[in-house]
Amino acid sequence: MTSRQNRERSPEIRLDDVAKRIIELLQEDGRQSYAAIAKAVGLSEAAVRQRVQRLLDADVMQIVAVTDPLQVGFRRQAMIGVRASGNLLDLGEALSAMPEVDYVVTTAGSFDVLAEVVCEDDDHLLELLTQRIRPLPGVTSTETFVYLKLNKQHYNWGTR
Repeated sequence: MTSRQNRERSPEIRLDDVAKRIIELLQEDGRQSYAAIAKAVGLSEAAVRQRVQRLLDADVMQIVAVTDPLQVGFRRQAMIGVRASGNLLDLGEALSAMPEVDYVVTTAGSFDVLAEVVCEDDDHLLELLTQRIRPLPGVTSTETFVYLKLNKQHYNWGTR
């Protein structure tokens, strides 16, 4: 199932102050126990477990292990700017289905779609671009921004 389909099927959820605090605590440390979170927000462990499950089911958040691609065998990351004609939602879905693509956004500006990719090496990136991305229906051009150094990446931006 694609992320767009997940969002379309997810039940609406209202984020009260407790839900926001639970999210913020998990952004700080996704391995915190339900007991520790319960103590911090003033609920029972069972209530926190239920709230976390609702947040997960509604795609408000994910709890995952974030890896450093270089440490697990992926030597090339890049952002690919795609200019396209036609249905951008279909293009976004096609890119999202590729295992190397970890982030896709439809944009306003110089590019219609941006896709971040994680590849084993430059040959893998070249194959992905020339054999799988550029031939997609509607793609008119691409521009690739190869990552040289990751200066900052964080996930604890809080809630509003």
